[in-house]
Amino acid sequence: MRKPIFRRRPGEGTPMILAIVLVLLMLFCTIAEFSRVWIIAQGVKEATQQAVISTVNNNYDDVYHAVREGYAAGWYPDGTGRWDESVDTGDVYGQLSETLGLENSGRGYQKITDGEVEYTISGLSVELDNNSLSSGQSEGYTAVVEIHLEVPIRFLGNLLPSASMTLHTEAKYVPLF
Repeated sequence: MRKPIFRRRPGEGTPMILAIVLVLLMLFCTIAEFSRVWIIAQGVKEATQQAVISTVNNNYDDVYHAVREGYAAGWYPDGTGRWDESVDTGDVYGQLSETLGLENSGRGYQKITDGEVEYTISGLSVELDNNSLSSGQSEGYTAVVEIHLEVPIRFLGNLLPSASMTLHTEAKYVPLF
């Protein structure tokens, strides 16, 4: 006499259904946390882009003399017949703090929400690429910013190692005429 492998008794499928629901819930939590980190990174990158564009625009007034000669560069006459380079890196941290509502800490600038650190930015690097005087070419006046972003990861009530990334953005001023 053979015994059937699968018997139908009331309640046999309940543990399997609970396991499937728990796995789906954990998958949803993982996707939600990934989305949170991605949204934070995009927001910080966009704010950094605004700050670097502002830096390039703030240098526009020093580019005037070079534009008049047909190429963009940050130089000004010093009155003795020589030209001096005029470059202003701007206050990128200040603009980010104002835009994102950051607080200065010992490790960098942090966004704190409900007493918990949401993310930290640090390691700001601003490089301005100025055309050389009398280059005859308009390569543009370029500002490149790199910033380090660290976002704490939370999963099922536990704090995991932080997601760490370097965001890179740049802006370029090129004269139209």
